[in-house]
This record gives sequence, C-alpha cells and structure tokens, in this order.
Amino acid sequence: MKTYRALIVGAGGMGRAWGRNLTEYERTEVVGWVDIRPEAAVEAAAERGLHGIHTGHDLEKAIRETQPDLVVDVTVPEAHRDVTVTALGMGVPVLGEKPMAHSMEAAREMVAASEKAGKLYMVSQSRRYDARIHAYRALIEAVVGQLGILNSDFYIGAHFGGFRDEMDSPLVLDMAIHTFDAARYISGADPVAVYCEEFNPPWSWYRGDACATAIFEMTGGLRYTYRGSWCSEGRHTSWESEWRAVGPNGTATWDGHGAPIADKVVEPDGFHSRVEQITADVAEGVPSGISGSVRDFVHALDTGTTPMGECHDNIKSLAMVFGAIESSRTGRRVTIEV
Repeated sequence: MKTYRALIVGAGGMGRAWGRNLTEYERTEVVGWVDIRPEAAVEAAAERGLHGIHTGHDLEKAIRETQPDLVVDVTVPEAHRDVTVTALGMGVPVLGEKPMAHSMEAAREMVAASEKAGKLYMVSQSRRYDARIHAYRALIEAVVGQLGILNSDFYIGAHFGGFRDEMDSPLVLDMAIHTFDAARYISGADPVAVYCEEFNPPWSWYRGDACATAIFEMTGGLRYTYRGSWCSEGRHTSWESEWRAVGPNGTATWDGHGAPIADKVVEPDGFHSRVEQITADVAEGVPSGISGSVRDFVHALDTGTTPMGECHDNIKSLAMVFGAIESSRTGRRVTIEV
C-alpha cells in the first residue's frame, strides 16, 4: 500500500507529538518540517532521527522541494488560515490541529479553499478517536432512542502558565471545542442557537473567564447543556467530560473513564419505571487520539471517503465556540449560522 509523504508545519510541543505519531505509522513518511523558528524545526527533526529532511521557515518552498502528499498544520490557531489556504492552493491536502481557525471568517475561507482546490481538508478532533465515546454513541442509539436532553460537565484545575492565562475566553476558546464537538458526535445533532454565560471566580489564576455555562438548542429539539471550569481544584472530571443522555427509552451516562452505562425502561408502570442496566461493550486495540486522526485521514486519501473532522462538518463545532462567546459578551441568545 502507498506510503504518504507528510510535511509538518509547527515544531512546538504538539508538533513534536504529531511527528512521533507520523514516524511511528508505517503508512506515513515525514519528508519535511517547517517552523517560523527554523532551528526548532531542525531540533524536532533530529529528535525523531529525521536527518537530512527539508527544514526551514518557508512553507511554499518546502512544498515545492518535498512534493508532499499531505501537509500537517500544527501551528497556533491564528496561523491556521494562512498555512491551510497556501497548502490547498498548491494542491496539497491538509490535516490540521483544532480549532480550525481563530475566527469564523477565516474558517469559511479555509472551507472555500478546500472546495476550490478539490482537496481534502480535515481538522483533527482527536478525542473522537476513543473507543469509549464510540461505545457511548452506539449505546444511546440502541437503548436510549432519540435524545431530548444531553448534558456534559468538565471541571479541571489546569495550571498551564503561559498564553492561556492571558486569554479572554481560555476555557471556551481553547478547550470547549473538544466537548462541543463530542456533543455533536454523540447526539448526531447540529447547533441551532446558544445562550452562554462566562465568568471568573475570585480565586481564578486566569485573567479571562475560565468558567462557562451554555445551553445549546440543537436540531431535532435536543437541548445540550455544557458546564465547565478550568480553575476547579480537586475532584476533577475526565478530560473527556462526564455525560448524561436522556431519551424516551431511558438514560445513558459516561464518566469519561470507564465503560458507558444505560438504564433501559423495561416496564413503564408505577411511580418509577422498572429499568434494566446495560453496560456498553468497548472495543479494544482501537487507535486513539492523534494516531486515530492520522489513520482516518490516510483512509480517506486511500478511498475518497469522508473522514471525521472534514472541514464542512467541523466548522459546525467551531461555530458553537464563537456562538457561545458572542452570547456571553452580548448577554443574549445567539442563532448559530455556519
């Protein structure tokens, strides 16, 4: 089977994580590494034993010289638009880190560039590649039925230091995209409107609002509620959040750690319906995280099928982020338009 030539853009911590996954996968070969700091690209390549590959700061030059089959964009969000539009304009498919862009206007430009080039642009929502979330979705479909209520809780005291401490909306802009996207995947529904409040408790070490509560109206009448904090000390949830899904036939929960569980109504008579507890089957040995994203992208290149995170779909998750921020700042319900 074909080995795909990959050019990495971005040599920070996440870029190096992508470099590890790309070099460990037999279907991809790293042929170049680009960063605005050329010395960082050289250092990252050397760490992976990639001696003699192209390194530098000029993306267009790197594409011309290496002739890659894909560009992997692991730059900061503000650079995603330029990297993606440039690569697609030169006829190279792009696999990018989340979030798609720093604004909806930039995201729309990127989707348009994919359409114009006729090339795949996929955003890596790496947390979708988790056998437990797949099992949760399957459990809901098989047991719970059409959802009317979906709730998620995300509470982690994250002492990052650095740029996140100075962001205006560190939780919603930098992290909630994962949970919002997971809500779309779990429910199969898309956003219609949102009301959100961001806030910062007195003890927060963030300058911007590190907590948020949001209520999303989704297609099909579903209400999805997000509660989260990045300055909540102790009793942390999973990074995958804690979930509750309610439908006509019962309720399914997932704590983000173990196997999802559902209570299925088996006898509706009485004050409380009688239920049967069902534990989901979780597949083993499924590639997760970045590894799952890389394999999904390669499969799409092989077959022409649409991978998870394809730009026309992923922009809907990004719209949830910017809709929530707009709602918080205006104090009103915001209609979400992609």
